[in-house]
Amino acid sequence: MSRDALVVGINTYEQLKSLNVSHLDAEAIAQLLEKYGEFKVKRLPAVKDKQNNTISVGQKTQVSLTQLEEAIVQLFKPEGKHIPDTALLYFSGHGLRKNRGIQEGFLATSDVNPEEGKWGLSLQWLRRLLQESDVGQQIIILDCCYSGEVLNFAEADPGDRGKGRDRCFIAASREFEVAYEGIDSKHGVLTAALLKGLEPKQERWVNNYTLVDFLNQERHVFPQRPIFANSGEPINLTRKWTVSVKESAVALEQTICPYKGLDYFDYNDEDPKYFYGRTFLTDKLLEKVRQGNFLAILGASGSGKSSVVRAGLLHQLKLGRRLSASDQWKILPIIRPGEHLLHSLAVPFIEKGLSAVDRAVQLAKAEELIAKGAEGLRQLVFATDTQRVVLVVDQFEEAFTVCRDSTERQQFFECLLGALERTDNKLCVVLVMRADFFGKCAEQEYAGLTTKIQEHQEIVMPMKPEELEQAIIEPAKQVGLEVECELVTQMIADVKGSPSSLVLLEYSLTELWKQRQDNCLRLNTYIQLGGVIGTLQKRATQVYESFPEEQQTAIRHIFLALTQLGEGTEDTRRQVLKGNLVNSRYPEGLIDEVIQRLTDEKLIVTSERDAKGSAFNRVAVVDVAHEALIRHWKLLRQWIDENRDALRKQRNIEKDAKDWQENGKPIDDFLLRGLKLSTAEDFLQRYADNLPLSDLAQEFVKASRAERDRLRKQDRVRRQRWMGVAIALGILGIAFGIQQYQFRIQQERFKKTLEAIFLDTEPEKISKALPSFLKQAKQLNSQDVDLALSYYRSILTKINKHLKNVPNIELLRKEAENSLASILEENRLKKELTDHFTDKRFGEILPNTEYKDLAKRYTEGALKTTYKILMTDFGAGADLNHDGQINNKLEAEQMPCDTLIEIEKIWRQENEKCVWHSTFDSLNCIDGKTLTALIFDYPTGTELVMERVNYCSSQIK
Repeated sequence: MSRDALVVGINTYEQLKSLNVSHLDAEAIAQLLEKYGEFKVKRLPAVKDKQNNTISVGQKTQVSLTQLEEAIVQLFKPEGKHIPDTALLYFSGHGLRKNRGIQEGFLATSDVNPEEGKWGLSLQWLRRLLQESDVGQQIIILDCCYSGEVLNFAEADPGDRGKGRDRCFIAASREFEVAYEGIDSKHGVLTAALLKGLEPKQERWVNNYTLVDFLNQERHVFPQRPIFANSGEPINLTRKWTVSVKESAVALEQTICPYKGLDYFDYNDEDPKYFYGRTFLTDKLLEKVRQGNFLAILGASGSGKSSVVRAGLLHQLKLGRRLSASDQWKILPIIRPGEHLLHSLAVPFIEKGLSAVDRAVQLAKAEELIAKGAEGLRQLVFATDTQRVVLVVDQFEEAFTVCRDSTERQQFFECLLGALERTDNKLCVVLVMRADFFGKCAEQEYAGLTTKIQEHQEIVMPMKPEELEQAIIEPAKQVGLEVECELVTQMIADVKGSPSSLVLLEYSLTELWKQRQDNCLRLNTYIQLGGVIGTLQKRATQVYESFPEEQQTAIRHIFLALTQLGEGTEDTRRQVLKGNLVNSRYPEGLIDEVIQRLTDEKLIVTSERDAKGSAFNRVAVVDVAHEALIRHWKLLRQWIDENRDALRKQRNIEKDAKDWQENGKPIDDFLLRGLKLSTAEDFLQRYADNLPLSDLAQEFVKASRAERDRLRKQDRVRRQRWMGVAIALGILGIAFGIQQYQFRIQQERFKKTLEAIFLDTEPEKISKALPSFLKQAKQLNSQDVDLALSYYRSILTKINKHLKNVPNIELLRKEAENSLASILEENRLKKELTDHFTDKRFGEILPNTEYKDLAKRYTEGALKTTYKILMTDFGAGADLNHDGQINNKLEAEQMPCDTLIEIEKIWRQENEKCVWHSTFDSLNCIDGKTLTALIFDYPTGTELVMERVNYCSSQIK
């Protein structure tokens, strides 16, 4: 391995003040590199001592710009085939900065004359040279200054981290500081420290990372702060060559498993010791954090996103070896979004080790500031006494899958991204998200989230073969394990090019470690385990089958609860409170016992978090160990596929029950009615044994039934009274005539009164009168469907257009919408739309027709009827201005959520691919289009309808 060094020390200057110790600095470095580093050293200027026949750095000899350029080119881009493996440049002398519109840094040669435009060797030129150099290991050490003007560090740093090079860059001071010669020393301050740090103390290499550790420890002696940047693998610099027979005095701990199974490598003191194979990616992440204040890390599930952020990026920031002073940054506790996003954002700002009371006080204050949005988060960041604050949001997709409050989601994004603009680069936000959820970010504006991610993203790609080899072999070396070469070759072949197989590789290695033979991982054991794909599946099934039947049922219950069903994305993980797993079918004792065993087997993980609304109470949370279980355990996939529809229904009921509870369990509002109640009753009849509802949900359904029965009884009493009047009169015909007459009078009264109210301009008067008219309108459901539809449409339009800010109006709006959806289902969907599917008449859109010309635009069939139900007075009447299009949010909101969802359900019964929208191109209904594109085939309509469907989906899940 060839190692070349160029050591430059310039004392003599024609136009600048001469220096005293630069030649001594350079000569001391040169001798140390020759003695301990196996470097072939070239000195500049070089003088020969004829008496001793030695070469040293000249004290008074000048160095021209041409000489320095040629020497540096010969070091990093030599002619011919001899390219050194390692090249080191050391410079001691003056440094200059020119500020003529742009800032430029220079290494001053003896012939510089700034007044004549001669500034010396450009650091921009040096940066370009380093970028084009084929030298794999590059070390640049600059100990220079002049009258407070020093080099611009960013110029000489090539900035191409992650391109297969290992690089070390060290400079004497920051751009606004002077570099000093020691007062009583024969060396400059930086060089004196370097000589100490490079002096090997034991039979180990001093490398660029341990050298930086030493400089950080010695920084209190510096009148200025040295700056540095390291990237790539460690570069060996010096060591003693009197190697003892025993190469290592470190006792290797063979009882430690160096692999992580389904868990990630975490940000702590132990895990990074065994984290290998991601140096390339870690360097790229460090560079992006250095350059900006926002970074989105995207990748497939199982690609190692969390590990590279925790044991790679954050660990290196903490060490401060690769980015100057990053060890002084504040790295906040990593957050997962969870159900309550703003609460999650407040928690990292609570100090550790507080009493319950102090913790509650701090949490309340942090939540109060977060509630103010970006300005509040800015205040929290600036309350931290540090140069930078790093906030990592892992599992960022949970902002969409776990949080169901669209308003809070919007506030979370606005707060997070808005604070970046207000904190002047002090706050750095790192998001970690599954790549298939990027489409969710684009569904709404979300404070410019999509653009931000597109401009500042890093994709976690599959490991290269040499990186996979490192990930397999290097952790084993740390604990004295051997790995058969044949095993390494086979494992690399099994996962090569698969972005999601890294977690399976890690799990297989963990199982191999458990079954190691003679302290060696062997290929035959790997084959017996089932290979990368089979190991996890086989082990999970073995664990499952080791439980008695009653507990197997509980395992199924737990894993289904821990699975978030995908909506245009793959299924994902879902955190669940342990208490929510307990119900009448699965008592607490059973759940505790099963969870403990599954935790011991590393298939699930448990943790604690604050109970909602309280920092005093901590609650247990359960999660799958990794999403790989959801994707690759065939038994779990079977359970999910068999129960997917039932799970959706179950969670809809549970969500409605939770809303009911959080609003005080009212008797009239939030209870299930109409289609929702029928769905819940059907669920209880068909699925309750296998998917039991929680105690709260059962109470909720029971209360909904009781309220329905009460209303039915009330209606029967009313009808009986009418019949009593008829019997009392003794003339049924007259009674019938009277009833019809009264009904017509009632219709006319409704019409006149509603018209009078809707002509009123005072929202308060209208809102007070609406409940009674909604109640009266319901009486028309079975008597005059068309009139009832017109009333519900009118009520919705009035509320959506004029009354949204009126207190408590939302409950009335929901009731009207649900009633409209119910009557549409009974009288339009079941009686009109389903007939077309029986006859296989889908219809089509005719070309060159106007949107508002319904008769000519569609042929007869399901498409036309779907359009009529949603857009015209035949149904919901969303086309308020009768131009055949959805033009604004007001029109979109006329379409009831239940109706949209039921229409999709009816279409999907005929064709599973008929959905309103999907992120997958393969999911299409007719002619490669979704339902949205078929019916609302214009940009504004597609966008508005997608937004409405997304809102409806979030409300019903």
